[in-house]
Amino acid sequence: MKIGVFVGSFDPFTVGHDSIVTRSLGLFDRLVIGVVGDQVHKPGMASAEERMKAIAQLYADEPRIEVKPYYGLAVEFAQEQGAHYIIKGVRSVKDFEYEREQADINRQISGIETILLFAEPQYASVSSSVVRELQHFGRDVSEFLPKKVKSEE
Repeated sequence: MKIGVFVGSFDPFTVGHDSIVTRSLGLFDRLVIGVVGDQVHKPGMASAEERMKAIAQLYADEPRIEVKPYYGLAVEFAQEQGAHYIIKGVRSVKDFEYEREQADINRQISGIETILLFAEPQYASVSSSVVRELQHFGRDVSEFLPKKVKSEE
């Protein structure tokens, strides 16, 4: 069974994240979405439980997807899940360089490969940070969130 993990803080989980998940399903028998636990906290960040619940609701009808919290290194989480692959989304050259360096180290310390999926053009500028900032200023961000994930306004 090919198992992949897709990890992140997902605060919030955007249409870009959804695109990566949907495209990953064609590559894996099982996909575990690892949500960074509450040990990482940014101002205004939703709890890990809230973020996990929103993502799980989005994929409730997809039995190949499981949503779990993770703490520590992504490679350790991947190993715990029996995965040999970590999936990461890449929006820009800056993202690519960062993810490439992480992928090299992760492979060195664990043997786990990283698969980089490039953002679809319409999502290349969508980030959780931008969505949070727009929310902060009272803007409607529904176009940046998957249909079943509701904005917390």
